[in-house]
Amino acid sequence: MPSPRIAIVGGGPAGLTLGVLLHKRCIPFTIFDLRQQPTDDELAKPSGMLDLHEESGIAALTECGLFDQFLLLTGECSEAQKVADKDGTILHEDQGELSERPEIPRHALIQLLSSQLPAESIKWGHKLLSATALTTPSGTETELDFGPHGKHTFDLVVGADGAWSRIRHLLTDVKPEYAEQQLITVTIRHVIAKYPHLAAMVGDGTFTALGMRHGVMTHRGPQDSVRAYIALTTTDEDFGVSSGLANQTAASAKSRLLDDSTLLGCWGDQIKQLVAIACDEETADNPGPMDIRSLYRLPIGASWEHRNYATVIGDAAHLMCPWAGEGVNLAMLDSLLLANAITKAYESAGRDMPFQSQLDPLMKEFEDDMVARCKEKAEETHSNGQMLFGDDGAQAFAEFFRQVYQYAEA
Repeated sequence: MPSPRIAIVGGGPAGLTLGVLLHKRCIPFTIFDLRQQPTDDELAKPSGMLDLHEESGIAALTECGLFDQFLLLTGECSEAQKVADKDGTILHEDQGELSERPEIPRHALIQLLSSQLPAESIKWGHKLLSATALTTPSGTETELDFGPHGKHTFDLVVGADGAWSRIRHLLTDVKPEYAEQQLITVTIRHVIAKYPHLAAMVGDGTFTALGMRHGVMTHRGPQDSVRAYIALTTTDEDFGVSSGLANQTAASAKSRLLDDSTLLGCWGDQIKQLVAIACDEETADNPGPMDIRSLYRLPIGASWEHRNYATVIGDAAHLMCPWAGEGVNLAMLDSLLLANAITKAYESAGRDMPFQSQLDPLMKEFEDDMVARCKEKAEETHSNGQMLFGDDGAQAFAEFFRQVYQYAEA
């Protein structure tokens, strides 16, 4: 029997984790990613921090044989937490004593996973234009059109291609919905040397200031950086454009952010100074338009009719907001469980029962399980968002941590 043709669309943590697991088990595959291959210099830059959970992200890395290497990459952001109100008053502070969720830079995770794969297994710079199911005498194939890179057909296509997945269109018409929040990302590098008072304020882990249904959150990261996320609650899906912020540098946009009473204009001086300096530093490093984007989510419990020639994992399957830290963990667990199903089908396939037929019931079981467990996490994420961005989010979040520690002590 010929080897099955397997395509993984998307080279983020989900696609790369699946690729590493299949490679370790000698199952052929090809990863396609629309980005150009990142350079070492690009991967060394500050990026978002990802806290990996023992039962999901860490379990997947352990199966990849990468747990020890992962631990070596987790020193730049501690598991400590600070919670403040909009004036900068600290309402809760801990050193991460109860946390077992080590933080790794997203770029470091990408580099770690991709380093385990043969160079020829990842096709960089391949933008997927369309995916089409084709009925053949032997079953259904999927044709992927990569424009100048040609069209290719596969027995199984795994969509790890994020929020606006083209592979998801093979399975369902469900699309992401606006989550009524905007997220601005700005970064301060070398913060201890330049702004020791800010480094002391935010600490060496995660800092969260909340108020007026908005938030300013930071993580420590590579190059002694503070990466700040400004979360704004608004029903205006096109807020970035309608406000004019999307076309401005972060430095130019800071006056609107800090003077407008509906945004951060009524916040305290400490938080406003953090935002102002972060906007200036971001523009010094990246003089282009500010990074502001609308947040989206898939409907909680979204599912689709099973097909044995295509499936989706990660954000393509269960996009949610980042308020529970579950996205990358669910994605990597998806990859682990799907790799197990593919491996079982691959090892059992023969002349009388080809790969697709063997995979069919296994993949349906995988999808049913994924929808159920991700529905639970999506509900948790939604509940967390309501707490964080409610009328008294800072007090509610601080109380959440107090209850956690009281329960631990009891």
